[in-house]
Amino acid sequence: MDTGKVNQRILSFMEKRDMDTTALSEAAGLDPQFIKTMLEEDIYPPLGPLMKIARALGVRLGTFLDDQDSSDPYIARKAERADSFSVLDGTNKAPTLNFYALGKGKSDRHMEPFFVEIMPESAKKKTLSSHEGEEFIVVVSGLVEVIYGNKTYELKPGDSIYYNSVVPHYVSCIGEEKAEIYAVVYIPE
Repeated sequence: MDTGKVNQRILSFMEKRDMDTTALSEAAGLDPQFIKTMLEEDIYPPLGPLMKIARALGVRLGTFLDDQDSSDPYIARKAERADSFSVLDGTNKAPTLNFYALGKGKSDRHMEPFFVEIMPESAKKKTLSSHEGEEFIVVVSGLVEVIYGNKTYELKPGDSIYYNSVVPHYVSCIGEEKAEIYAVVYIPE
């Protein structure tokens, strides 16, 4: 999924709610410059801030990712996993995380499942974020570091972690090889 598509959806909801950048930043509790940069440049925000934006706009996170009608059950085939979005640390920088939305075809969902590639760049700048809800992560390959509050955990393939997202946290890979995880984010309504 290209970033502009998500930004356009955010802008559309801002317009519907008669919100400018300042109003959105206040409602989401985010820096106005962060909102402006995210909307004007090709930068996709981490999930924490994106969830705060969704809540401030009165929509669920999946609203920014959905592009089709709901089907039940929804099957996400690995071979067809093409739509993705990347978290970038800035313009013209390598992605830190590549997300593949696994539930975007089910519009009535309450969880957001993802397959995530965690790139080595993720370990360079560790900015903790928090949001309402819970997260569950299972490591598929590589080594993963999870900073949760003031503690740090190292996870290996097969390991999992389940935590309350309101505690500041950050997920990155360890070493020069990318890591891969499955992550499920639950956001209460």
